[in-house]
Amino acid sequence: MLNTLKNNLSYKQKLKIKYKIRYLKAFLYPFNLSKIARIHKTDKYGYHFYTPHYQNHFKTYKFKRNTILEIGVGGYEDPYIGGNSLRMWKSYFPFSKIYALDIYDKSFLQEKRIKIFKGSQVDYDFLDEIIKETGEPDIIVDDGSHVNEHVIKTFKHLFPKLKKGGIYVVEDTQTSYWEGYGGDSTNFDNKNTICGFFKSLIDCLNNEEFIIENYQKTYYDKHIISMHFYHNMIFIYKGDNDELSNKVRGNKFK
Repeated sequence: MLNTLKNNLSYKQKLKIKYKIRYLKAFLYPFNLSKIARIHKTDKYGYHFYTPHYQNHFKTYKFKRNTILEIGVGGYEDPYIGGNSLRMWKSYFPFSKIYALDIYDKSFLQEKRIKIFKGSQVDYDFLDEIIKETGEPDIIVDDGSHVNEHVIKTFKHLFPKLKKGGIYVVEDTQTSYWEGYGGDSTNFDNKNTICGFFKSLIDCLNNEEFIIENYQKTYYDKHIISMHFYHNMIFIYKGDNDELSNKVRGNKFK
C-alpha cells in the first residue's frame, strides 16, 4: 500500500514531503547549525565551512523575531530545486521570517515563514520594493551571483537599509581573485573586487583618528562598527560608530 501511495504522488508532492521530513529531523538539533545544514543539504557546511562562523555570529539572534534576507536561492533555472539554506535558516531561527530573491522563479519553494521574490540583485527598484514589503532586515546574506560588481553594488544599496544592530554577510568571496567574475589575482588592492572593496572600508572603523582638516564622514564611517574576514566570507556589523579618540577631536590633535 505504501508503494502504491508513493507511485501516485507527483514529483512536486514528493519534493514537498522530502523538504518537510528534513525540517522535522532538524528539530532534533536546534542549536547545531552545521548539523541542521547537513540535514537540509545546503552547501554552507561540507562543501563550504560557513556554518560554524554563522553560529558564532548569529547565536544571539536565534530566538529573536528577525527579518532575514538571503540573495540567491540555488538550483539555477530549475523551479523546483533550491532553497536548502532558506529551510536551514527557518529551522535555526524559529521565530524569524525568511525572505529571498533570485533571478529565476522559485515560488514553488515558498512555505510558511519563507517568501521568495523574483528579480535581479542589482535592480535597485526591485530591491526597494522588497524592503518596502519586508521592512528593514536584521540579517542580509549575499549568496547570489558572486560577480564582483554585483556584490559591491548590492551592498552599497542594501547596507543603508539594514537595521541598525544588524549584520550583512557576503559569501564566496573567492571570486575576488577569479577573472571570469571580475576578480583580480594580481592587484589585491583593486577596489573593484569584493575583497579589495571591503578592505578599503576597514579604515572607516578608525575615522575618528584621521588627521584630515574638515574631514566629512561617509555613511560607512558612521555605521560600520566591526568587520570579520574569514576564508571566503565577510561579516559586516552595522551600528553607531561613535567611539571617540583619546587623542584626536574633529580630526585634529587636541
